[in-house]
Amino acid sequence: MKCARRTVIKSVAATALLAALPELARTELARPGQEDENNVNLYADDKLAEYGFPDGHPLGIDRQGAFLREVEARGLLDKVATPHSREALREEITRFHSDEYVARVATAEEQGLSMLDGGDTPVFPGVYRKSACVVGAALDGLARVMDGQCRCTMQAIGGLHHAGRGHAAGFCVFNDLGVVIETLRQVYGIRRVAYLDIDVHHGDGVFYAFEDDPDLIFADIHQDSRTLYPGSGREDETGKGRAAGTKLNIELPPFSGDAAFMPAWERVEAHLRAFEPEFFVFQCGADGLKGDPLAQLEYTPAVHAHAARRVVRLADEFAGGRVMAFGGGGYNRTNLARAWTDVLGELVGGV
Repeated sequence: MKCARRTVIKSVAATALLAALPELARTELARPGQEDENNVNLYADDKLAEYGFPDGHPLGIDRQGAFLREVEARGLLDKVATPHSREALREEITRFHSDEYVARVATAEEQGLSMLDGGDTPVFPGVYRKSACVVGAALDGLARVMDGQCRCTMQAIGGLHHAGRGHAAGFCVFNDLGVVIETLRQVYGIRRVAYLDIDVHHGDGVFYAFEDDPDLIFADIHQDSRTLYPGSGREDETGKGRAAGTKLNIELPPFSGDAAFMPAWERVEAHLRAFEPEFFVFQCGADGLKGDPLAQLEYTPAVHAHAARRVVRLADEFAGGRVMAFGGGGYNRTNLARAWTDVLGELVGGV
């Protein structure tokens, strides 16, 4: 998937986090009406950078900036198109979330709420707008993939896999992944969707929302549920009813590294091949790398490069190359920058 040069990040100069990027990356603008020539769209603008929590929270607003500096250092910015995010409409968000929950988030500041859940997900200034932008960027990327403007997207600030249909959880306000899956069904008529998750935490918000859905092909490699939040994703959780056998959860003991991940990944590939998905959604959380402050796995970035490389090949084989990748978790800034940039490099052709 080699990509021609088109455009780079627009208006990042408005965000101090991205000030380390060179002048070209801060000022070159897309020409109005120009068709996308690139196979990969990278969503990483100043609006997305705003999703995060204050006062030293692990999911701070500096994560995208760390990623983009690594992307620029490796020369990848000129290999991707960089569309702008947008705010998702309420009726788009409610394709996955309940009306009541979306209304609660929309009025959280007005009501003076301090938390959206039991203590992990604080209300922050602009919480509804900033969370809706994460969803809107994902939907813009989905529309471009489905329209044939690109084959793949990468959105580092996204992959909020803990939020359920009616609640926030684990730093996640709106579940952009769930909205993408529901939009594939409701708008584009795509039924058989593969959801792959290598975040160190189980993707419970996606899993339980689609636990009885036989067309959501789910595969998740994560740290042992007995040792880490959210405490779900046991290997005997394989789907319910007609969906039994369509879900694969693989748990790795604390301190497992690449040598444990690679054979687990072979099981993931076999699982996916059995169902021949029409579309791939890839949550590539970087919190499984050694040194993350919130978990105890010990991957190197080679895990993310390998997984992304194989996802691209599977998508080429079964889904016309259609892949959407999302950053998910990751709280060591050096780790997330390296792992997510490795994913982006594989999307654009193994750079």
